[in-house]
Amino acid sequence: MLNKSPPYASRRCDACYEVWGTAIRWRWRGLMPSAREEVLAGVREASRADLRAAVGRALQARGARRVVVPPDLPAEWRPSGAELLVDGELANEMLDAADGVLSGCALEIAETGTVVLDGGARQGRRAVTLLPDYHLCVVEVEQIVGTVPEAIAALGAAARERRPITFASGPSAGSDVELRQVEGVHGPRTLEILIVG
Repeated sequence: MLNKSPPYASRRCDACYEVWGTAIRWRWRGLMPSAREEVLAGVREASRADLRAAVGRALQARGARRVVVPPDLPAEWRPSGAELLVDGELANEMLDAADGVLSGCALEIAETGTVVLDGGARQGRRAVTLLPDYHLCVVEVEQIVGTVPEAIAALGAAARERRPITFASGPSAGSDVELRQVEGVHGPRTLEILIVG
């Protein structure tokens, strides 16, 4: 289950994390010059033993008390101190009114700092990760791939099963007709990543 590498892990990702980890942290913390102004996501790191507490600290720092979770979210990810709204087809209004969502992902692309959701385990349905204003996404180091082509190759099964695939490289953003950036139009305004290893 949690200790098992996903089927798309093409190599031992501890090495991937060592090689690409700085790129992930730079991309998400906005330290790369080209992304400094654009990326509004944060990265935290935690050990597996500290995961529940790390999730709790992240939610508390954000002020997220009512948090949507997918039904298959592991017990060791569920923090105390937050009201967890387990999705069983919650109405869109309930999802939108929640303080945030806690989910896993299919994989993380180190080169671009992109989280990939494919509707698989620990992710919930697409609306769960798009409607709440804050998304805390747990990424296990085994889920980190180096490049976009590696990610595309790893998503073959999800594509064949016609599951929705979402690439998120930061919070949702778009521009209005006057080219002013508007955040949170097609997804969360704030994306936070918790790398676990």
